[in-house]
Amino acid sequence: MSPAENQHPPGTPGDLWSIGQLAERAGVTVKTVRFYSDRGLLPEATRSGGGHRRYGPDALDRLRLIRSLRTLDLPVPDVGRVLGEEGALEDVIAGQLKEVGSRLAALRWREAALQLLTDCTPQERAERLRLVGAVSTPPGTAALARFWRCWLPARLPSRVVAAVVDRAVPVPPDAPAPAQVLAFARLQDFVTSPCFVSGPRAGTDYGQPEVHSSGKGYRPAVLYEGLPEAFELAAPDVRAGRAPREGEALDCFVAVHAAALNRRDTPDFRRALHRMLAAEPRVDRYWQLAAEVVTPPAEPAQPTPGAADNWLRAALGSADSEPHYGRVHTPT
Repeated sequence: MSPAENQHPPGTPGDLWSIGQLAERAGVTVKTVRFYSDRGLLPEATRSGGGHRRYGPDALDRLRLIRSLRTLDLPVPDVGRVLGEEGALEDVIAGQLKEVGSRLAALRWREAALQLLTDCTPQERAERLRLVGAVSTPPGTAALARFWRCWLPARLPSRVVAAVVDRAVPVPPDAPAPAQVLAFARLQDFVTSPCFVSGPRAGTDYGQPEVHSSGKGYRPAVLYEGLPEAFELAAPDVRAGRAPREGEALDCFVAVHAAALNRRDTPDFRRALHRMLAAEPRVDRYWQLAAEVVTPPAEPAQPTPGAADNWLRAALGSADSEPHYGRVHTPT
């Protein structure tokens, strides 16, 4: 480099460095410096008379920052955002944390699935391989949501459908045990069976409940908006393993059905409701598997809406089931 190309000795405030000098100070290759320069991440201060790139001392700090960001596996476009936008670093880091979490969850699911295939007999392995092979990693819940949109009655308000789906679809754990992987695989297999692909069909084990039929006097939106309160009231008894019994939870459950039918809660109505509900098709297998998905082995199962519904139906069928009029229940 001629004196005309660099008028200041290295280390003085007026330094202009060649691409090779900058690379040497930063401990990288010339190719690396050129790569970031060509992508606009490392602007040059000027060009020499011969057209060679020249960089000021501030380029060294910028290059070191770029290298630090790239060490965290940030893509080049994200590095550009951090360098060019105020406050972009927090957003980029949040996005990277989410991506890393997703990759870790996928690895944990793969590990648990492989363990599941290891800890079984040769006779079980083929079926388990079929089931887990159909599950993405990390698993998605789109098939479960589709199942509920098929199961629910037509013309139900979208806000009610969204609320039911949110409560009914279990969130797969980030670090599952092998048994939870198997339960999720079985659950996905259940909802994608021929009975549900085109929607539940009348006349099958999974036909639509009476409340879903049009022209029966039901107001399904009233029912599905009101049932969560009854399930929440029943949850402590279900969690504690108490026998089904009369009380506030049952009164709320019956009141919601009565409101959906424009009927009064009377002993005759309770007997009729019990007979009607006892004859309805059930999806108990779904709720059993959903509970297994979210419950680690050796821990007590958390009460699902299906478990609470079963408990309340059993309470309704008890011989001494009578309404308690100390509280008026209205669907939310």
